[in-house]
Amino acid sequence: MFCLQSSQMLKTLEKSLKKHLPESLKVYGTVFHMNQGNPFKLKALVDKWPDFNTVVIRPQEQDMTDDFDHYTNTYLIYSKDPKKCQGFLGLPEVINWKQHLQIQSSQSSLDNVIENLTASNLGKVKHTQCFLYMIFETAKKLAPFLLDAKNLSPNNSDNISLSIDQEMFKLASLDVTHAALVNKVWNFGGNERSQKFIERCIRTFPSFCLLGPEGTPVSWALMDHTGELRMAATMPEYRGQHLIYHIARSQIKALGKLGFPMYSHTDKFNYPIHKMAAFLNHVHLPCYWNQWNYVPL
Repeated sequence: MFCLQSSQMLKTLEKSLKKHLPESLKVYGTVFHMNQGNPFKLKALVDKWPDFNTVVIRPQEQDMTDDFDHYTNTYLIYSKDPKKCQGFLGLPEVINWKQHLQIQSSQSSLDNVIENLTASNLGKVKHTQCFLYMIFETAKKLAPFLLDAKNLSPNNSDNISLSIDQEMFKLASLDVTHAALVNKVWNFGGNERSQKFIERCIRTFPSFCLLGPEGTPVSWALMDHTGELRMAATMPEYRGQHLIYHIARSQIKALGKLGFPMYSHTDKFNYPIHKMAAFLNHVHLPCYWNQWNYVPL
C-alpha cells in the first residue's frame, strides 16, 4: 500500500484517472479537488505506484472518530481490474470494516468484491444504483468521445425562455443555517450526522439557491466532497415553476468558469429530473452511480 502525499503524485494520479473516464469519474472528481487545495483533507491510497491497479480515496483517520457516521466514513474507489482488488480493499489500513461506512464508485463491477468483503467481515450492505450524468461542457473537455458516441451538440437552453418571477425569487448562496432545510428533504439525509455533512459542504464549496418571498430558500443545489452536483431540491409548494432548471443553469455557468468537472446522479425513476437533464443536454453515461452502505454486525 502507498499513500500519495506529494502534489506531483496527486497530479499524476489525476492525469491517469482521466484516461479511464467515465468509469473513474467519482474518484477523478475527488482527486481534482484534492489538487485544488484538498478542502475535505482526504488522502489517496494505491496498491502500487506508479502502475496502480486500485485507488481508494478516504478521510484521514483522525477525522473518522464516529464509528456510526457513514457520511464522513466514505471511501471512493476505482480499480482497473476489480477482480484483483479484493485483497487490497480487505486491508484494515485501507478500509476500516469495523465502522459504519459508505463506498461510492462509478463501477458496478465492484459489487461482487464488496459483497465478499461484507461476508468475510460479518456485516451487511445495501447497494444503491442511480443514473449518472456528465455536464455537456465537462464531457466536451474531458471525454469528447462520449459526445461522438451520442452525436450530441451544445444545447441552446440559454435561448429558451422558462421564465420565473424575478421579483419573487432571488438567486443567492446557501448559508450554513439553511442546512436543516436541505437535510429535511434530502433522500439520503434526515438525521443529525447528515446535517453536519451538509453544513460542511455548504462551508466548503459553492452552493446555489433561490430565495422565496419570505427570504428563505425554496430551491437549491450543492456540491459534495467528490465535486458532484448533489442534493438539488425544490420545496413541494414551489414545484412546477422551473426553479431547479434556473438553479442548475446558474450552477453550471459558475462552476464552469472555475474549471470544475461537473457531474450528477439521479434516481432511475425521477422522470422530471431526467427530462431536465435532457433539456440541458447532460450526457447520460454508460456507467452508473453506485453507493454501498455497510454496517458491521
